[in-house]
Amino acid sequence: MIVPGYRDQPTEPWDRDAPVDPAEAEDFLRRCYTENPRLGPVEARLAIVRAQIAATGSYVHTPDELTHGARMAWRNASRCIGRLYWRSLLVLDRRRARTADEIYSLLVQHLQSAGDGQIRPVISVFAPAQPGQPYARVWNEQLIRYAGYRTEDSEPVGDSRLREFTTAVRAFGWQGKGEAFDVLPLVIETPADGIRLYELPERSIREVPISHPDHAWFTELGLRWHAVPAISNMRLTIGGVHYPLAPFNGWYLGTEIGARNFADADRYNMLPVIAARMGLDTSRESTLWRDRALVELNVAVLHSFERAGVKMSDHHTESQRFLKHISNEEKAGRPVPADWTWIVPPISGGITPVFHRYYDEMDLRPAFYLDDEAAALAREGMRRCPHQP
Repeated sequence: MIVPGYRDQPTEPWDRDAPVDPAEAEDFLRRCYTENPRLGPVEARLAIVRAQIAATGSYVHTPDELTHGARMAWRNASRCIGRLYWRSLLVLDRRRARTADEIYSLLVQHLQSAGDGQIRPVISVFAPAQPGQPYARVWNEQLIRYAGYRTEDSEPVGDSRLREFTTAVRAFGWQGKGEAFDVLPLVIETPADGIRLYELPERSIREVPISHPDHAWFTELGLRWHAVPAISNMRLTIGGVHYPLAPFNGWYLGTEIGARNFADADRYNMLPVIAARMGLDTSRESTLWRDRALVELNVAVLHSFERAGVKMSDHHTESQRFLKHISNEEKAGRPVPADWTWIVPPISGGITPVFHRYYDEMDLRPAFYLDDEAAALAREGMRRCPHQP
């Protein structure tokens, strides 16, 4: 997935009651202004920021600081292979939105901005958290995710990993059609409105039907996938200021869909189905039936997105581009944090250039983080929420 990646945990956990660290604010601002000489000298700005932190416990980023900070967070994302494009991130300043209705409307706009025409990297940054105060957030792990169910015969339908979240959402009145690709509603929580559920309009959901260039029967599987992978439950931190609601997207890497979403046993588990259609011998692992089915599934995904005119990268091309990113950053004198287990693709890793080297895993800021509570809400929904009525 060509989106800003993340570490599971920062070096230091987020203390929601603590004021902004002036040293972290200063470090960010000095680097931001050094990289953007047009912003002018930084000393006067530092004096203002120090005074704001002393008076309120936090400070307010200028639009330029917010934009460059979000781009730096992508640049620092150790699990993202697509960072060559970090300068192209479109930053939408949504800090004035407060109500659930306003946030929902702007999230729909985000999906439309990202998905109209060629897919483009977009981040919508909503109001920052204030020390000790409640904040707005989205519980969904992505703005677009498919529901997971079990039939009366206990057969899985849809995205099995989202089954618990789907069950929790249904308990609040949403039912869905019980089909394999039902788009889940957004669960938005704000201090003013509490918990609200919103259905995404069809105009904001761009989907690609999956076919194969050689196997006509592939269309009979009824597979499809959405075009915009918008991560929505991660915290963006810039210069000590935390933005718990800052959904972002890039475009898909083919293997994210073909080798994970469709292939994982706890997702759509399509490899046995495809192997059977191909007439492969599945009686023992040594026939490599999984590998053969996996390749054809990934061929189908890449073929389908190209046929639909939806931007997507393959893992060989993107691996080469990541090495170009490393070269660019080394010339600029900046370190490149990278998590080998995420940079190396989940298919044919050994024949990509990113496989044959070591990387440094560093917690550089600005950054994106997945907090434990946000991860639990995305897995189990409202049953784990401390605010549940």
